[in-house]
Amino acid sequence: MSAEQKIQSLRKELRDHNYNYYVLDNSTISDYEFDIKLKELQILEEKYPEFYDENSPTLRVGGEVTKNFSTIVHEYRMYSLDNSYSKEDLLDWETRIKKQVDGEVQYTCELKYDGASMSLTYEKGKLTKAVTRGDGFQGDNVTTNIKTIRSVPLQLKGEYPQKFHIRGEIVLPFVGFNKMNEDRIEAGEEPYRNPRNTASGSLKLQDSSEVAKRPLECLLYSLIGNNLKISTQFEGLKKAHSMGFKVPKAAKLVNSIDEVLDFIVYWDQARHDLPYETDGVVIKVNSLFQQEELGYTAKAPRWAMAYKFKAEQVSTRLNDITYQVGRTGAITPVANLEPVELAGTTVKRASLHNSDQIEKLDIRVGDEVFVEKGGEIIPKIIAVDISKRLESSERTKYITHCPECHTELVRAEGEAQHYCPNYNGCNPQIVGRIQHFISRKAMDIEGLGGETVALLVNEGLIHNYADLYELKVEQVIPLDRMAEKSAENLISGVAASKQIPFERVLFALGIRYVGETVAKKLAKHFKNIAAISIATFEELIAVDEIGDRIAASVIEFFSSEENRLIIERLEAFGVRLELSDEQLANQTTTLVGSTFVVSGVFHSVSRDELKKLIENNGGKVSSSISSKTTYLIAGDKMGPSKRAKAEQLNIPIITENDFLQML
Repeated sequence: MSAEQKIQSLRKELRDHNYNYYVLDNSTISDYEFDIKLKELQILEEKYPEFYDENSPTLRVGGEVTKNFSTIVHEYRMYSLDNSYSKEDLLDWETRIKKQVDGEVQYTCELKYDGASMSLTYEKGKLTKAVTRGDGFQGDNVTTNIKTIRSVPLQLKGEYPQKFHIRGEIVLPFVGFNKMNEDRIEAGEEPYRNPRNTASGSLKLQDSSEVAKRPLECLLYSLIGNNLKISTQFEGLKKAHSMGFKVPKAAKLVNSIDEVLDFIVYWDQARHDLPYETDGVVIKVNSLFQQEELGYTAKAPRWAMAYKFKAEQVSTRLNDITYQVGRTGAITPVANLEPVELAGTTVKRASLHNSDQIEKLDIRVGDEVFVEKGGEIIPKIIAVDISKRLESSERTKYITHCPECHTELVRAEGEAQHYCPNYNGCNPQIVGRIQHFISRKAMDIEGLGGETVALLVNEGLIHNYADLYELKVEQVIPLDRMAEKSAENLISGVAASKQIPFERVLFALGIRYVGETVAKKLAKHFKNIAAISIATFEELIAVDEIGDRIAASVIEFFSSEENRLIIERLEAFGVRLELSDEQLANQTTTLVGSTFVVSGVFHSVSRDELKKLIENNGGKVSSSISSKTTYLIAGDKMGPSKRAKAEQLNIPIITENDFLQML
C-alpha cells in the first residue's frame, strides 16, 4: 500500500469511528486504539504534506487562531419562530394554515434544543462554511471552531447534493458541562452559569484548540437548498441522517394537532431525562410544497410554530424600582431583585414594562414577587405574594420627570409608555440613537461598539451619528482601552459604512416605528431620502403596510430642523441616501396597483423569483385570495380551493408565461 493509500485508508477508518461514536452513540473501538491510529495518521501527514486535506480527522484538535470572525451573509435567511403557549394557540395556527393550503396537512414534531443556532454549508460532500445565526441575515464565520466538533461530519457519507446548507443547534450536554465546571472549581475559577451560554461563547473563542477541548455537539434539523430530492421535512431528517449528520431521534410525523399535543405532553415530562437542555417543541408543516405555499411573515415562517414548555418560576424580594431611558425617549421601569437562580442563570433585574403594569400588579418595594423567564429568556414579574406584604409598604408612585435630564415626562393618548421629550438634550437618547445607527442590522460599523459610542458622547467628541464621519484617529486614541490599531479600525469601519445600501441607512436613522421591513418598503417606494422627507400623510399611507402611526412618525422626524441638517451632512459625507443604479435598473411601475397571489409549482422561474419580479415592478404579493386580488398566478399542483375561490370572486387566473408577457 502506497503512502497516499495508507493516509486515505486511515482517514476513512477514523471518520467511520467518529461517526459511530459521536453520531450513533455506538463505539466500535477503544479510545486508546483510536488515539494510536490518529497519531499514525498525523505522522504520515507530516511526512507527506502533498496529501494535505483541510477536512482530515487530525485537524479536529484545532490549533488555528482567529483574531476577528468575518461576517458572512446567509444565502438563505435564518428566520425566527413564532411562539405558542397553549392548545388554543396551536388550533388558531392550524386554522390559518388550512385557509391557505389545500389537502390534508401533516406535521413533523421536533424537540427545541436550547443551544446556539448554526448554518453549515457543504459542497461536493465537504464542509466549507459554518456561520452563526447572527441577526438572521448575516452571521460570523466560525468554520475553524466548528470543525473541532466530532459530531459535525467533515466528509459526508452516501449520496448527497452538490451544494446545500443544513441548520442546527450547537449544544453542550449536561455531563460535559458539569465536568467543565468541576475542573473550573478545582482550579479556583468561577463555574459557568448554564450550558446554552457556554456553548454559544465557545464558538467565539479565538483559539480553536480550546474549542476542541469542550464536549460540544451539533444536532441538525433542516436541509436548505435546491435539488435536494426530498418533498417533506421528515424525509429531510432521514436524508440528513443517511449523510452522516447527528439528527435527534425524537422527531415524529403526526396527522393532527391532537397528535401534536400528545407529543408535547409526553416530552414535557420526558425532557428531564434528556442529555441536553430543551425548552419546547417545534411543529412544522411536513410538506415542503405546502411550506412554500404558506411562505413567511417579516420575521418567521408561517409553516412552523414553537410550543414553549411552561416557564420555571421562583419567588424573591423586590428591593427597588429604577427607570431607564431608551433611544426613543421611552421610559422603562426596572425591578431590582434579590438575586435568585432561575432556569440556569442568576436573575437580578426584571422589566416592569410601564406604569399600567405596575398599577395592575400593585407592585411595591419590599414585596415578595414571583418571577419567570418569558420564553425562557427575559425575566418578568408575573405576580405579587400579597400574604407576605409588609404593613408599612406604600403604593408605587410612577416618576413624573426624566431620571437623566429631569425633563417632565409626557404620555400620548393611547400610548402605554411615558416619554422624555428632550430629544436632543437627553444623554441616553443621544447614545441610544448612535448605538442603533452603528448596529449590525443598520450601518454595521466594524470596530465600533456600544461602550465606545458612550465614551465618544461623554467625551464630547460626537453629539449625533453624523459626527462619526468627522472623527480622526488622533481624537480616538486617548479614549479608555483604545490603542492606535483599534482607533484606525474604528475610522476605517466608519468610512466603509458609506457603502451600506439606502434601505439600511433609512432603518439606521432611528425613526420611531420604522423597522427593517418598513424601511425597505419606504425605500423601494420613494427611491430616495429627499422624496420621503417631503411626502405627505396621504402619500405615506398609500405605501403597502404603512399606517397612520408610522406616517405621522415619519413626518414628525423630517419636520425637525436638526434632523434635516444631520441628513444633509450624511449626504455630504457620501452616505447612501438613495437606491443604487443597480436597484433602480430592476424596478418599474408596470404593476403598480395590482395584487397577485402566487400558487403552485413553476418552471420558467421559481416562486421566490416570481414574487421578486412582482415587487420589483410595483406590484403587491398576497398569500390569500380576496376581493382585492387582481390576478392569481397558477402553477402545477395548485390546490382546487384557491382556483374555486378565484372563480367565485371572478379573479383572472393566469399562467407564469402570461405574467412574464405582462412585463
